[in-house]
Amino acid sequence: MRPPRARYFNTTGPCGPSHHYMLPPTERLPQARELIEMDRYFVVHAPRQTGKTTMLRTLASELTAEGDIAALMFSCEETKVAGDDFTAAESILLGSIREAAERSGWPEELMPPDSWPQSPPGTRVRTALSEWCRRCPRRVVLLLDEIDALQGNSMVSILSQLRAGHNARHEGYPFPASVVLCGLRDLRDYKVASGGEPGRSNPASPFNIVAESLRLGDFTADEIAELYDQHTQETGQEFTKDALERVFELTQGQPWLVNALAFETILQIGTTATITIGQVEEAKERLIRKRATHLDALVARLRELRVERVIEPILAGTWPDIDTSFDDDVSYVHDLGLIRGTRELEIANPIYREVLLRVLGHRTERFVQADPRSFVLPDGRFDMPRLLEEFVVFWREHGEVLIRQEGYHEAACQIILMAFLHRLVNGGGQLDREYAAGTKRLDVLVRWPFTDSEGGRHLQREAMELKVWRAGENDPMPDGLAQLDRYLDRLTLTTGSLVIFDRRPEAPPWKERGGFDQATTPSGRQVTVLRV
Repeated sequence: MRPPRARYFNTTGPCGPSHHYMLPPTERLPQARELIEMDRYFVVHAPRQTGKTTMLRTLASELTAEGDIAALMFSCEETKVAGDDFTAAESILLGSIREAAERSGWPEELMPPDSWPQSPPGTRVRTALSEWCRRCPRRVVLLLDEIDALQGNSMVSILSQLRAGHNARHEGYPFPASVVLCGLRDLRDYKVASGGEPGRSNPASPFNIVAESLRLGDFTADEIAELYDQHTQETGQEFTKDALERVFELTQGQPWLVNALAFETILQIGTTATITIGQVEEAKERLIRKRATHLDALVARLRELRVERVIEPILAGTWPDIDTSFDDDVSYVHDLGLIRGTRELEIANPIYREVLLRVLGHRTERFVQADPRSFVLPDGRFDMPRLLEEFVVFWREHGEVLIRQEGYHEAACQIILMAFLHRLVNGGGQLDREYAAGTKRLDVLVRWPFTDSEGGRHLQREAMELKVWRAGENDPMPDGLAQLDRYLDRLTLTTGSLVIFDRRPEAPPWKERGGFDQATTPSGRQVTVLRV
């Protein structure tokens, strides 16, 4: 008899309890069952790889097993090829329903008809579902995964047919008792996609019948500990308290990242040692360097205009230009999982924050020719003053060209400096970055571990504040010194650096900038000020 297969942290596709460590899926969204029991139509949305498909599959299985409902989960993904051809989309969708039912192992009386009834294009889905519900002895519940795959006229047609069937139920028309649309987008975007004007939702759109729009949330710190404890119980390998806290800090509970960090850590160290915070940090770096499919999918969105309009002011620390479509853009970027919320514009978690700046700064890194090893002092510390001096030279030679090339023009200064720092620091140290819309700054912490001549291990920390002096603004130095003070307080450091990019039209020529000064912060700290 074969021994049971060891479970693992899953990062590809839906989870199954016999193969993967996983939390009870339906407990993550208890409202879904409540709405189904009330015969409601509703939306479930969340970013990719957060557990939507696993949750839907489990919910459908549990509901069907209870005996009153025939709940079928199926994917709309294959309808994407149909585009605006709603006739083709209908055929693909009905084929997906039949295939999913055949895989379910249901008894014959619950199955849809062997052949769907004939009806004109634009009504086939409604007619087919009605015929199935007429025959089925149970309430039929449909859970449509990857609903975003429907495009244009196909989206309008399918949603219109669902609405027509929904509204006719009260007249005795047999139709699914509950329908769940699951994808990336919130209800507002479905209303736009199914008949609203661009940039404005339409309350009279074909899917204005939904009762709720539910978002599948991220893991809490306690849920991460519960998930990781499953691995500990099966293998004996523990995660230290600091390691668990760091996982939550880095991921903010994003499910794919939580699983990926654990998988990457265990892959590198095996199952013999206790997992420490240092190993989590190493796993984070490998994950970012590898740019797994999940991260690449997010990166691909950065050049979309709707995404750039939201992300650029976050990187630049400025307030965005708000027009009638901006709220829709924010909701869209939030649905993608790139930002934490829709009110305070912040990148969703530190790993995404790191990935975005590395990707956007990739072009700049190719211009950096300095040898990172030359910045390591004889005692092992990193030569931060020299790095700033070298950046002045780099900025004078390449800054103007790089700013013209950079797509995110308002955030170009921040992106270029971050790319320079990353190229020279990341070989032996790490960068922590903090930024958000409206803060008018970017905070940077360089962490450089080193060993002294006697074998003692130390961690050098260097803090930096970035400000941009834009046209029509006052000199940002006073605010910058006060902000740097608060940042140093939080880090318990005695000194740091303030870098000011002068982007005013009347600023001195580039070749004349790059002056270093010493300044005193409001609390009395002596800090370095660099103007470029």
